[in-house]
Amino acid sequence: MVPVGVEIKETEVDEADFEEMKRFVRDYLAASVESEEDGGRMRWYPWHSAEYRFNHILNVVDLAEEIAEAEGADVDVVRVAAVFHDVAKLEVDQDVHAEAGARVAREYLRSRGNYPESFIEEVCGAVVDHSYTGDLADVPLESRCLIEADVLDKVGANGAVLMLLRMGYESRTHMDAAKMVDRVLDRGRDHTDRVVSDTAESIAHQRIKRVQWIREWLEEEVSRMDAGGVVER
Repeated sequence: MVPVGVEIKETEVDEADFEEMKRFVRDYLAASVESEEDGGRMRWYPWHSAEYRFNHILNVVDLAEEIAEAEGADVDVVRVAAVFHDVAKLEVDQDVHAEAGARVAREYLRSRGNYPESFIEEVCGAVVDHSYTGDLADVPLESRCLIEADVLDKVGANGAVLMLLRMGYESRTHMDAAKMVDRVLDRGRDHTDRVVSDTAESIAHQRIKRVQWIREWLEEEVSRMDAGGVVER
């Protein structure tokens, strides 16, 4: 018999409910952009779009689930936090988007379904923590899994392509491509130094290797680019 006053933690989130969460977040992001004034906040920037932000969220969900399963975290807490972590990204300033996202997640989870309050608070805590920039050993395991997944999405082939897309907005030519890819490599190495789980570190190394291949192919195929990424005169 369970002692009186002890909350039974039934946190399983079925796939139908999880798909509904995804639809809610997608629609919330789209509404955030539509409600902006003409021009919007960074409207011209491709990663300000609802489409990019939702794709990023789905990537983080996949990575966070993989890390959580391997590291023994509560997978339901991690994946629900992952789907809500950037829900408010397009409607508030960067430095408060985590707290705003937690408020949206709390309201959603309390109004839909019968989730224990302890589960809701763990999810919201991870959403708040995902913008934490300190030592990952200082945050709960579920928060760490989400943070590691969030930073890893910016590493690898995906990060390289996004950086190359940025070139057009900065009026750069394709001969600057190696320099831009080098930024992804530098960021990837920084993130690898920050993650603490074996699973995240393994994923990071795999993704860095892919970016290194892209960098080597650019050197071979762009004739006016030397080994240091400097255009020959």
